Amino acid sequence: MSRLTYLVAAPAITVAAGFALMRFATDDDAAPAASASGEPGAALVQVALPDALSERAVLGKRAFEAKCISCHGENAAGVDGAGPPLVHKIYEPSHHGDAAFWLATQNGVRAHHWTFGSMPPVDGLTKGDVDAILTYVRALQAANGIL
Repeated sequence: MSRLTYLVAAPAITVAAGFALMRFATDDDAAPAASASGEPGAALVQVALPDALSERAVLGKRAFEAKCISCHGENAAGVDGAGPPLVHKIYEPSHHGDAAFWLATQNGVRAHHWTFGSMPPVDGLTKGDVDAILTYVRALQAANGIL
């Protein structure tokens, strides 16, 4: 092979290998398969609520309850058998920044931290809706020592 072929092929192979490994990667403390009760539909984590929510967070809570609660549970505590808790260190801003939430709602996301399967796109959410939902989720995270 020519040197140019190696220069082009090596990065492509590295990227492909990284995606393949990501598919099977999990964080040891980030993939609870079941709730403490083991009951399908049960919350996966206990969530302490903030003393108060900002006006924007209240709007976000309403949007969350309309679009996200069936998978991510009441107060983003996750749902056994349906979806992960967003009140979890995996979703802290240094790991999943605000843009990751927008992209997930618009494009869906391939499963990579949890065993729930891939998340489909969420229809009917504007960027403003997602920003408000994120304000709510970040308030819950802060109340639980995640931020």
